[in-house]
Amino acid sequence: MSDRVAIYPGSFDPPTNGHLDIVERSSRLFDRVVVGVGRNLAKKTVFSAEERIQLMREACGRYKNVEVTSFDGLQVDFARASGASFIVRGIRALSDFEFEFEMANMNRSLAAGIEMVYLMTAPEYLFVSASRVKELAAFGAPIDKYVPANVAKRLKAEMGKRGMRTGATEAND
Repeated sequence: MSDRVAIYPGSFDPPTNGHLDIVERSSRLFDRVVVGVGRNLAKKTVFSAEERIQLMREACGRYKNVEVTSFDGLQVDFARASGASFIVRGIRALSDFEFEFEMANMNRSLAAGIEMVYLMTAPEYLFVSASRVKELAAFGAPIDKYVPANVAKRLKAEMGKRGMRTGATEAND
């Protein structure tokens, strides 16, 4: 029997606890999960692809069947190159589903043998997005409960370099 391999693609700028929840749950569903950090030149990111890969590797280190790498181009091509038959995506809201529904149909037309697998976001992460975390960090609001500790530290430092307020932390810090 062949291994069940999945990719979990995204920009992960920055990685959030919602992303890690999807990684953890995927690691239980599949024999191997390849987290693909997308290199989208059209998308302005806070962290470089190399930095995002490092942040994800640090955050995913406890999962023995998870690897983190980068990819360019189409998700289905990345899936094929990774030996994956599944693409995992997290769904937070109906608006996510609409986008993912269109993407699934496009992917199916490009690669019929690759299945999309959708995991509903855990309730505690429904409102967490990388964009919102960056916005909070820029205004110096606490971000520690939304991102792994390594990400919080790096994001606060990055916002500090950009002249943003970074003084607020969680009470339990």
